[in-house]
Amino acid sequence: MKKSRSIAVVALSLLMGTQLISAQTHNIAVDVKKPGAPIQKTMYGIFFEDINFGADGGLYAEMVKNRSFEFPQNLLGWTTFGKVEVKNDGLFSNNPHYVRLSYPGHDEKRTGLDNEGFFGFGLKKDADYRFSVWARTAAENATESIRIEFIDPSSAILASQNIIIDSKEWKKYQVIIKSATQEPKGRLRIFMSSKGSLDLEHVSVFPVDTWKGHENGMRKDLAQALYDLKPGVFRFPGGCIVEGTDLETRYQWKNSVGPVENRKLNENRWEYTFPHRFFPDYYQSYGMGFYEFFLLSEEIGAEPLPVISCGLACQFQNHDHKAHVEVCDLETYVQDALDLIEFANGDVNTKWGKLRADMGHPASFQLKLIAVGNEQWGSLYPERLEPFLKAIRAKHPEIKVIGSSGPSPDGKDFEYGWNEMKRLKADLVDEHYYKDPAWFLANAKRYDNYDRKGPKVFAGEYACHPNNRKNNFESALSEAAFMTGFERNADIVQMCTYAPLFAHVDGWQWRPDLIWFDNMRSVRSANYYVQQLYGHNVGTNVLTTVENKAPLAGQDGLYASSALDKTKNEIILKIANTSDVAKTVNYSFKGLKAAERNATHTILKSVDQDLENTLDQPNAIVPVTQQIKVTGSSLEVELAPKSFNLYVIKL
Repeated sequence: MKKSRSIAVVALSLLMGTQLISAQTHNIAVDVKKPGAPIQKTMYGIFFEDINFGADGGLYAEMVKNRSFEFPQNLLGWTTFGKVEVKNDGLFSNNPHYVRLSYPGHDEKRTGLDNEGFFGFGLKKDADYRFSVWARTAAENATESIRIEFIDPSSAILASQNIIIDSKEWKKYQVIIKSATQEPKGRLRIFMSSKGSLDLEHVSVFPVDTWKGHENGMRKDLAQALYDLKPGVFRFPGGCIVEGTDLETRYQWKNSVGPVENRKLNENRWEYTFPHRFFPDYYQSYGMGFYEFFLLSEEIGAEPLPVISCGLACQFQNHDHKAHVEVCDLETYVQDALDLIEFANGDVNTKWGKLRADMGHPASFQLKLIAVGNEQWGSLYPERLEPFLKAIRAKHPEIKVIGSSGPSPDGKDFEYGWNEMKRLKADLVDEHYYKDPAWFLANAKRYDNYDRKGPKVFAGEYACHPNNRKNNFESALSEAAFMTGFERNADIVQMCTYAPLFAHVDGWQWRPDLIWFDNMRSVRSANYYVQQLYGHNVGTNVLTTVENKAPLAGQDGLYASSALDKTKNEIILKIANTSDVAKTVNYSFKGLKAAERNATHTILKSVDQDLENTLDQPNAIVPVTQQIKVTGSSLEVELAPKSFNLYVIKL
C-alpha cells in the first residue's frame, strides 16, 4: 500500500513537473543595437514549372487545347464533323498544320469542329472572351463564313458570333464573345456557315480580362496570387522540364520567343513521368515563353532567374552517356546561354535585344542571375558547367551563375557536388529537398555551420511532404519553422523557392503544391500564406535572436528568427510554436530605448493539423492580424499551440 502511494506521488510530481516546464516563460534576447548580415531582396521567391497543367490550362490564359493542330495526333482535343481535312503547308514554318473546312454536300448537313479546352472552358457570366483565328478562303474572290459558339455539356448555346472570311490570303480575324451564363465545363464550337471551302489556323480564345490586359496574357487570379506573394526571385522554366526526357525534348528558350503563332510545340515530360497520372494530351505550346516570363517577373517585382540546359538529359531517365552532349560539343548550348542574356539585357541594336524590342519591350529586363542545369550529379555535371562559367564570366561578369548540388540534400553525391561548386567558384548552389515534417523540424539548424567562405545557398526546390501529401497545416507549420533557419543564416542563404507552384485539381501529377485551381476558381494553401508572411516581411538585416545564448531552433518546440527593416524602420519577429501547448515568451530588445510603440501580431494556426484550404473552403486556414502595443523595451506574448506568429514593431 505504501509502495503504491509512493508511486502515485512520484507520478504526480512528474506530471506537475511537466506542466511547470510547459508553463515556463521563455526569455528571448534580440540584439537591435548590432544589426547582422544583410538579407537579400531575393530571399523569398517562387519557382514555376509546367507540371500539373501549370502553364497551358493554368497560368497561361489560352483556353483552346491544340490550337495550331500540331499535336502528334493533329486533332487531339478536337471533335470534327462534316468535311474536315488536316493540311500541313500552312503560313507558319514551325506550325505548318491547319484544317480545311468544306461544304458537306447537303444544305441540311454541317461541317465544323469542337474544342474541349483544358478540362472544359471555364466561362464566367457576362465576361468577354477574345476569339481569334488565322483564316483564308480556298478559292479566289470567294467569301466564306463561320459561326463561333460557346456551348455547355448538353450542347446548349451560351454565346455566338459570326465571322466573314473575305480573302484568299492568310489574315487574322477576331471577335469578342460574351458568355450568357456561368459554365465551368463549356466547349468551343465552330460551324462553317457557307458553301465553299476555307482554312483555319491557330484557333485561340482568351479572356479579355487577363493580367494587366495582355492579349497573350496570364490568367488574372493566378497571376494576382503571385503578385500578392511579393516574391523576390522568379525561377523558370524548371525543374526537369529544362532537362527533358531526352535532349530533343529539353526546354529550348529560342523556340519560346517571337510571334506566338510560330512557336514550336514541345513535348511535356510530365505527360508520362507518372503512369498513374498519365495525360496523353499534355504538351507545351510555349505561349508562355521567355518573353512572358521576363515581363511577368518585372510586373510582380521579382528578379528573373532563368534555368538553362547544361547538355545533360534527365539523369534519372538516362543512364547511357550517349544520351548527353559531349563536353567538346557544348558550343551551341553555351551560345544559347549568352544569347539569352542578350535577349534579356542587350541593346536594341543587337540581334536578340532587337527581338525583345520588337516583341514590345525595348528596355532591358535587368537580368542578374542565371542557373545552368537542374538536378545534375556526378562528374558529368561539373565538367559541363565549367565552359558555361568561363564563357558567361568572360562576356558578362555582372551575371551571377548558379550551379547544382544534385537532387538530394545530403549524401555522397551532394557532398561531391558542393565540393565541385566550390572548386569552380559558382556564385550560388541550388539545393533541393522534399522531406517529411520531422525532417524539416530536425533540420532548422541546417545552415548554422555551413562554410561562409564558399558559394552562397539557393534552396531552389523544397516542400514539406506529409504522409498523405496534402497541403495540410502540419506541412505549412513545419516549413515556417524551418524557414527561420533561412533567415537566421541570411549571410549564406540568399534565395529560396517553394515547389511546385501550381496544380489543376483535374490534372495534377504531383502534390503538395502552393496554389490549386480549377477552370473558375483558385485557392491559396496554408503553405502559400507562410510564404506570403515571409515575403512581405523580409527585413534588411538579421537580428541575433537567442535564448540562453543559443538560437531557438526546436527547443521546447519553438523556432524563432528576427530581422530589422531599416527602410520601414521596423523590427520583425517570426516564431513558430510546433508543440501541443501554449508557450509564454518574453522578448527583450537590447539597444531599444523604452517607449510605447505600435505593433501588429499576425497568427496562422489550426487545431486540426490535417486541415487544408480547398476550392470550396478557401479560408479554412488564413492569417489573422491584430494591432497591439509594445511598452518599454520588452514584449511578453503567449503563443498558441501549433501556430506561426509574426510580430512587426514600429520603431
